[in-house]
Amino acid sequence: MVEGWIGRAWVRAAAAEFEQGSYRYIVTTGGLTDAKGWIEPGWSYARGAADELLRLGVSQDRIIVAPAAVPESQRTYNSAVAARRVLDSLGIWPQALNVFTLGPHARRSRLVYAKVEGPGTKVRVISWVPSGEHAGPWWRSSDRAKALLTETACYVYEALLDSGREFNNRPDAASSAQHPSLKANPVKLK
Repeated sequence: MVEGWIGRAWVRAAAAEFEQGSYRYIVTTGGLTDAKGWIEPGWSYARGAADELLRLGVSQDRIIVAPAAVPESQRTYNSAVAARRVLDSLGIWPQALNVFTLGPHARRSRLVYAKVEGPGTKVRVISWVPSGEHAGPWWRSSDRAKALLTETACYVYEALLDSGREFNNRPDAASSAQHPSLKANPVKLK
């Protein structure tokens, strides 16, 4: 899973990870852009990330686009649900998957995707940080300190309160562990 909102440079890093790893598919997620990290607002982060992957030489038959109709809040959750729905529609129920995202957001993304996927899928995260970003301790950078504190608070909120979501709003198909075909014909995504 590649969270498309991370931007073009980060998608390039995700493409390199995809090519180096033994991945079967790469799933791009996200709602509509706000221009941060991309050129213009109003188009799908998932589609933009997929287009960038194609431009970088990733084969089209290995890219799965999972656009989300995302409101201003719960973007990660809505992206995870969109990805699960697209994979369900394709008959793909992974035993394991990796979420490629930006450093401080990684723990929360892993938690959210694990909740959506359910206990039948092992969810790991690749926490990517741009080179040069670790120049010195985090507390000497106001941007890094703010990101760390914000993401820590959001992680706690997600862990304790599900970001205000109620589980009965969770899509029936969201848990791969509940799908009858999982044991008969599993597809491994790394």
